[in-house]
Amino acid sequence: TLKLDISPCPEEPRYSLTPELWKVEPYPDDKSRPIKEILEFPSHEVYAPFTIYRNMLYVYPKSLNFANRQGSARNLAVKVQFMAGEEENCALPVIFGKSGGPEFVREAYTPVTYHNKTPCFYDEVKIKLPAKLTEAHHLLFTFYHISCQSKKGEVGPVELPVGYTWLPLCRNSKLLTGEFNLHVSIDRLPAHYHNLYPDPHLPSMKWVDNHKGVFNIAIQAVSSIHTQDDNLEKFLNLSRHAQEQKLPMMKTELQFENDLKMSLIDLQRVRGENLIQFLPLVLDKLILLNVRPPVLGGQSVNIGQPAFESMANVVKKVHELLEDRNDHNGRNALLASYIHYTCSLPHPGLVHQSSSINFASLANASGYNTLGRPSSLPLSRQNYQRSTSNPDLAGSTPTSPDAEVGNFLGRYMDRGGSMRGEELAQQMFGARTAAKKFVHEELALQWSVLSGPIRETAMTYSWFFFELMIKSMAEHLAKCDKLAAPRQMRFPEYFEDDLKNLVRMFVRDIVDKYDKDPLLVKSLNTSLAFFLHDLLTYMDRFFVFQQIHFYCRTLGDKMRNLAESTSLILLKLDFMRVVCSHEHYFPLNLPFGTPLTPSANSSSPTPSISSITSSSSYASTSTLTDKGRFYELTIEFRQQHFLLGIVLSDLSVNLDIHNPAIHPKSINVLRNLLLNHDLDVRYTDPEMKARLAALYMPVIGIVIDSLPQLWDPNVEGRLKSFNFESDADKINQHIAMEIAGSSVFAGRVQENPSYDGSKPRKCNLNAESTRNLLICFMWVIKNVDQSVLRQWWSDMDVGVLQQILDVIYYVVSNFEYRGKKSLAQYSQQTLKKSVDMKSRLEEAILGSSNARMEMMRRRQNSSASLAGPAERTPSLANVLGGGEAGGRLRWRKDQLAYKPTVEQPD
Repeated sequence: TLKLDISPCPEEPRYSLTPELWKVEPYPDDKSRPIKEILEFPSHEVYAPFTIYRNMLYVYPKSLNFANRQGSARNLAVKVQFMAGEEENCALPVIFGKSGGPEFVREAYTPVTYHNKTPCFYDEVKIKLPAKLTEAHHLLFTFYHISCQSKKGEVGPVELPVGYTWLPLCRNSKLLTGEFNLHVSIDRLPAHYHNLYPDPHLPSMKWVDNHKGVFNIAIQAVSSIHTQDDNLEKFLNLSRHAQEQKLPMMKTELQFENDLKMSLIDLQRVRGENLIQFLPLVLDKLILLNVRPPVLGGQSVNIGQPAFESMANVVKKVHELLEDRNDHNGRNALLASYIHYTCSLPHPGLVHQSSSINFASLANASGYNTLGRPSSLPLSRQNYQRSTSNPDLAGSTPTSPDAEVGNFLGRYMDRGGSMRGEELAQQMFGARTAAKKFVHEELALQWSVLSGPIRETAMTYSWFFFELMIKSMAEHLAKCDKLAAPRQMRFPEYFEDDLKNLVRMFVRDIVDKYDKDPLLVKSLNTSLAFFLHDLLTYMDRFFVFQQIHFYCRTLGDKMRNLAESTSLILLKLDFMRVVCSHEHYFPLNLPFGTPLTPSANSSSPTPSISSITSSSSYASTSTLTDKGRFYELTIEFRQQHFLLGIVLSDLSVNLDIHNPAIHPKSINVLRNLLLNHDLDVRYTDPEMKARLAALYMPVIGIVIDSLPQLWDPNVEGRLKSFNFESDADKINQHIAMEIAGSSVFAGRVQENPSYDGSKPRKCNLNAESTRNLLICFMWVIKNVDQSVLRQWWSDMDVGVLQQILDVIYYVVSNFEYRGKKSLAQYSQQTLKKSVDMKSRLEEAILGSSNARMEMMRRRQNSSASLAGPAERTPSLANVLGGGEAGGRLRWRKDQLAYKPTVEQPD
């Protein structure tokens, strides 16, 4: 009898055992009955990597044919053993036992089929493979005749062996799986039989049925150790030899090099399921070959470029196999988890720089450094100064005001908060050597010299290589103890040159292919933006700002030469949105040393020493600066606040462009920045938020300049006057007065040049864009220091103040609560519009509004106009046959004075 107990699965199953009989938490005690998990053998490929150790073998005896065997062999059974040698005691207890018995046994038996010389079996023998499989391991099959009846007075064995066979499991370090048709020997197996297959016909042995295959079995493995793919197994074996710097047997150096390169090419032919299962191992080996090529005959094998190309092909195949796991930016979830959690990057065994170079002594070295007062001192390590906002501190802390002033006056301070010392750089980095390669350096070098189709592949999936480089850079700084080093001393100059070439290659592709392959260019643009975003955390920020400046300048030059540059504008907005999402965006804009942000206190909630000293040095030169230069979007403002200057400049320029597609995105970039500031717990202090709002003072001027474009819900039909035609690209004086809507704005039309009818009219903003822009305006007004506003407004002209009042009027009209009646009226208008559309659709379907009816209406109207006011126009019913003349009138094209309004071409 078979008893089935079907019940709903609990949210948290208890007393569970894995297929390996390992306990799964929660497992409170050993008193309850366990639940065993069943390992699935799917009929199709499942793309999932191994996340746990699993190494099991399943043996399925299928059939046995002893029909031609001489002697009594009818009640047949098969004993299966996993042997580590040829002796009896070499049978390993690795076979899973049945329920109610021991957990592991040394042998397993098949059931007996009574009086059947050709039995078929249905058993499954489950074996736990050892971690290291050798050629001595094999399966031993012993066939028995089971005596079911014994004669009276005769005592004999119940089990009588009638045949033997075996199957080696490992050949050339490869696990053998699949279906096998084995030969069965009648005699006992000779010595050293496990070194041979049962296929050879040994003359000293007697075989069943004249050495024919009579025993059919199937073997299936589920192993995180054995790949079960020839191409993948070959690559892993050769890479192991390369890592050990040993040549395989019977191989010359040239043959080994050729075989290794061929195995890299053959990785493309690995089965998808096997590739995904061993993906972390494959990628780790490819990365290792990039930075640790094998040395043959005292010379390093040039394997870096083939390894990089193979890695690009593997990444491409993973994206294609797991297409459903790619996000909207093209990032594959499996590859992203590999980078963040499972990759094992090789690093040279360098001595920590602190052992040979004392960064505390850099204050007395040549060059310049970034010294200042730390916000807090570590308790455990007195010489390890670290900023709470960015780890770019170096040197000893000044203990007196004179020492601090001497530090930032005696040395030049750059905006990146970094230090440069050529002699020290040579001491720390030296030249590029083949013996000490880092992953990020080698990836940048190999990538920048790619060409052909493989270059396009690497560019398509560039996000993977960028994130891998960032991971390598972060681990390198941590392992070499360089997080306390000045930023310009963290990476060598040749690496910066490779990154510079790489960024220029990306920018050129974006500019050249933006209209040919929009999807690829969007991926390139997003990947480059995230890469530069991450570089701001680890590299010299002045270097990163240079790359951002090159990107903006190149796209700007291209846009000036195009009549339609919407695609490039949207790409740039996406790029800046990603870059400005950095966690230290506020300190990166240098919010200090200006008349609006005095340097009495650090403006950053987590101030770095470089920020404090830079603000002090800048304050001495900017106290007499005209404050108006930082109220508006001036050159000084953009130089001081680099990232924010680009965002506000793009907003100001894009609002002047007659293209409504780019306005919402330009405004949303600014709105999202302000939203992030409000959600950031570091900027909850009112004084801190006032300093933050002072950076956005040019927003007020931008909103004032966009007054003619703002949407006013109180003016009906304002947006209906919008026209995209070039001849209508002027604003009428009467329309401008209607837009103003009150006497308060009557004077604004004369004062504001944007309302001049002789100048091109700006594109009107829709309701949503207007509200978002006004939200940014009110955020600045609300959070900025009130004394700064009063001082600024006291020096303003009356016309500018009136424009600010106009903006406030738009704020009130756009955000005014109009009550339930207004909402109900809006709903009725929407319903009426849908009803009108329904009636028009019915007319078009039923034919009540067709070309003939339209022609008769036109003729009727023309006849009425010719008859004069004394005559009445006949009704449409009379025309169609209701009147005396109308009943005899038949519509004929040749009798109507019909002339097309547009002359047809010959």
